[in-house]
Amino acid sequence: MNIIKKETYSFQSEVKELLHLMIHSLYSNKEIFLRELISNASDAIDKLRFESISSPELFNETPKIQISINKSQRTLIINDNGIGMTRKDIIENLGTIAKSGTKTFLKSLKSKKNNIENELIGQFGVGFYSSFIVSDKVLVRTKFAGNKSNDGILWESSGEGEYNIENITKKTQGTEITLFLKQEEDEFLETWKIKNIVNKYSDHITVPVEIQIYDEKNKTYLWEQINKAQALWTKNKSAISKKEYQEFYKYLTHDQNNPITWSHNHVEGNHEYISLLYIPEKAAWDIWNRENKHGLKLYVKRVYIMDNSQEFLPNYLRFIRGIIDSNSLPLNISREILQNNSITQNLKKALTKRSLKMLDKLSKNDHEKYQSFWKEFGLVLKEGPAEDSENLNLIANLLRFTSTKNNSSEQKISLKQYISNMIEKQEKIYYITADSYISAKNSPHLELFNKKNIDVLLLSDRIDEWMMNYLVEFEGRKFQSISKEDTSLNKFIKDKPIEKEETSKETVNFLNKVKTVLGDKVKSVRLTNRLTDTPCIVLSDSNEMSTQMAKLFTAAGQSVPELKYIFEINLKHELIKKICKISDSKIFEEWIKLLLDQSLLAEKGNLDNPHEFISRMNKLFIKL
Repeated sequence: MNIIKKETYSFQSEVKELLHLMIHSLYSNKEIFLRELISNASDAIDKLRFESISSPELFNETPKIQISINKSQRTLIINDNGIGMTRKDIIENLGTIAKSGTKTFLKSLKSKKNNIENELIGQFGVGFYSSFIVSDKVLVRTKFAGNKSNDGILWESSGEGEYNIENITKKTQGTEITLFLKQEEDEFLETWKIKNIVNKYSDHITVPVEIQIYDEKNKTYLWEQINKAQALWTKNKSAISKKEYQEFYKYLTHDQNNPITWSHNHVEGNHEYISLLYIPEKAAWDIWNRENKHGLKLYVKRVYIMDNSQEFLPNYLRFIRGIIDSNSLPLNISREILQNNSITQNLKKALTKRSLKMLDKLSKNDHEKYQSFWKEFGLVLKEGPAEDSENLNLIANLLRFTSTKNNSSEQKISLKQYISNMIEKQEKIYYITADSYISAKNSPHLELFNKKNIDVLLLSDRIDEWMMNYLVEFEGRKFQSISKEDTSLNKFIKDKPIEKEETSKETVNFLNKVKTVLGDKVKSVRLTNRLTDTPCIVLSDSNEMSTQMAKLFTAAGQSVPELKYIFEINLKHELIKKICKISDSKIFEEWIKLLLDQSLLAEKGNLDNPHEFISRMNKLFIKL
């Protein structure tokens, strides 16, 4: 071993924090370190297979992962003949965590004492660091495929603050990891224990995993294969157990939780492919991050091509994990070619429908599990109507809401259930959007609907207003915002005294005075039968932007036109009756402006000049 150059580096600060958490936290399942190292080795061999498509000379020996134990030195060695790493690779892969949001994530972990490993492993591709759970020191010897033997690299660290790198001579390509086990970790020096772990977590890996054993009879060491080394997705569904599907998911995603459900399909015809799609139990911590890596693992004719292939599923299904193995795509396909490939588009259509039907099946067969799914991923799925008009009905059927009759903020009512609860003569699906569930549930717009026992969907997620722009109807029933003008409500109002009152001299005079006071502050002034307990409300014109949509645009930094509302007055309300009798024009004007501000506050949740509103209210209180 010729040492050419040795350098000492400090770990990136986030890595230091990560290692401290891993080494000093109580891990309930230490054996996962071996699963992670085998998974990394398998990935390295997959990458070599891909590179060998264009450079066949790189793939010069049978791929394998070998594990050996040295009890006298207390070492466990995991060796692969995959693609290996360069000096630059090893610094980037083992010295830094090049992922945004790392600091925020680590900060949140510090406040959590339980199940820390369930959230830590897999979050940043940090499976390698799990080695330090059981090791005092870790050595990594590696050589990138195609490089000369004296281009090997040795990486060494005790997992504290620094690591050393030096050039070495390494004849074979690939990576060898040597773990110097802690005194209390004797179980990982036992062959039977290693076999059990491999059988439990890595049986389905397509690469043979071998362990070195001593042959007493011939007094020599042999390599014995532990796993079956068959791609799980290629097997017949009836031959795969529930446990095997779950373990493959964990291997694929580095998630410690079992998936909620999955769908495994072999498709033949014009486009022959296999897909295995999973719905996770928990959302990824960075699912809302623009740099969130998602998508399926792509194989072509059983050859690994790439991770995170986003081209096969729409963005609103980014929570779905799994693999697609195509016989129709070329082996040398790139991300750029994938995006413009007609086969890709056809596969995307098929996999999108498959995913939605998997969710539909879950919603019908297991309401409890579907509710768990909705709590984790409902907000993501709500992006669907805007993104995927082709599958709008399928998506709408999967949406869940809360409503006035639900008496809970939990979103669990489907649109089918809402329609089944509609009253006689009701033709529309009524909804209201607001900043919060409490705000929606207590809106004065609901008074007529509560009186007539008409259920109203209460929408308070930020995305809801945007979503409702794309949900025009469901099963022939149109959606109607109750904060917008709607003449069809007249059929629910049996008594129509407004017509008589509007023509009376007193009423006409009152309305004219209100219009004079408000001028162009409102679009129009009229009486209403919508209200029971509230003196007045404002409505948006049916053809204009809603209040919530205006808020969305404003929050996004976009300008919006000034909203002009319809001002509706409840002539039966005691306060309105008293205001009608006020002869002092200045006091009358103050009351009308106060009522408009009240209505705007109820509708928008804020006022342009709250100080003026408070001052006006105090003046009127004094006069009372």
